[in-house]
Amino acid sequence: MKDVKKIKISVIGGGASSLLLAALLNPNKFEISIFEKNAALGRKFLVAGDGGFNLTHSEEIKEFVKRYHPTKFITPYIKEFSNEDFRNYLKKIGIETYVGSSKRVFPSKEIKPIQVLNAFENELKKNNVQLFFKHTWKGFDKEGNLLFDNNGEEKIIHSDIKIFSLGGASWKVTGSDGSWLNYFKDKKIKTIDFEASNCAYKIEHKKHSKTFFGSALKNCVFTCGDATKKGEAVLTKFGIEGSGIYPLSMEIRKQLKENKKAILHIDLKPDLTKAEIKNRIENKGDYSIKDVLSKKVNLNDAQVELIKTYTTKEEYTDASSLSKLVKNFSLEITDSAPIDEAISTVGGIDLKEITTHFELKKLPQHYCIGEMLNWDAPTGGYLLQACVSMAHHLATHLNTQNE
Repeated sequence: MKDVKKIKISVIGGGASSLLLAALLNPNKFEISIFEKNAALGRKFLVAGDGGFNLTHSEEIKEFVKRYHPTKFITPYIKEFSNEDFRNYLKKIGIETYVGSSKRVFPSKEIKPIQVLNAFENELKKNNVQLFFKHTWKGFDKEGNLLFDNNGEEKIIHSDIKIFSLGGASWKVTGSDGSWLNYFKDKKIKTIDFEASNCAYKIEHKKHSKTFFGSALKNCVFTCGDATKKGEAVLTKFGIEGSGIYPLSMEIRKQLKENKKAILHIDLKPDLTKAEIKNRIENKGDYSIKDVLSKKVNLNDAQVELIKTYTTKEEYTDASSLSKLVKNFSLEITDSAPIDEAISTVGGIDLKEITTHFELKKLPQHYCIGEMLNWDAPTGGYLLQACVSMAHHLATHLNTQNE
């Protein structure tokens, strides 16, 4: 029996989306190659694991999908390959996971990020995936073939199907710099300029603010516009950042565009009412105001110093004004951190340019997945989950389409 010629698939980019996609494609139908600009796969994957390797989140799907924008775009892919499905897949390839106190999902404590990457690479070997390193994509030739720079030598790659998983524009050290955007613009594909997301935000701190730089505002509720998040944030010389701030990124960007500033409201003590706080201040006894805030209202040193720095003497000594400030402390954000310092970016390929299967409408047999598409999500496992859910959908679609 004559062998059936396999369909050649080129996957450009060696990040999380590419790893799962290539591991799930049918090797009996496809000849799969991954082209990565770095000397190894998963550079951003490993860097993200330095602070604790957050794989996904254990939140119920109904609430899970609400973390994304646009929600309508991402929902079907998350439901098709959910956070629980991803955990089951990881277990299948030898990576046990657990749910932390924050409800985020991590590899078992003895498993290091490199071991997770190795587990994916083992799946690629089983699938006969060919890996090409130090191949930087440089656009298309006149016939539409892929052009690569490989250590200064130009290479032309012929493929039946081209899948782009090029990431956003943050963390240039990992190779994710967004420089590919112009190659799609040249093909008349609409793109959105990249902006920082999940990043630090600039605050023009008052004089003497350095007393609380590096300190955390813990167990607070942060609000900007219609977006609210309970969590913590760190005050820095630049401004403020942290898990309580990142989910507000979209609203902060919106306000910065419209007003050149964004107002961040902080409830420094969400488990107490304004009346309860006022009562404790009024009945402070021999305590100083600083001590009553620390010992009776139970604010930490950073919260107390923040209030002292930003309030007038009259506000600080008036129980009504002070209790109001504890429940609704405002800071003015004037800018975002540079894109390269952001955890993720928003922007890239306009979603109107792709089909529900991620195929570019103007370029048949060309697909785009992952962070290079214009969607947004907070940290906490949501970014990675969306990337692998897209990869799962596309692999399933191609496997089925080519039966």
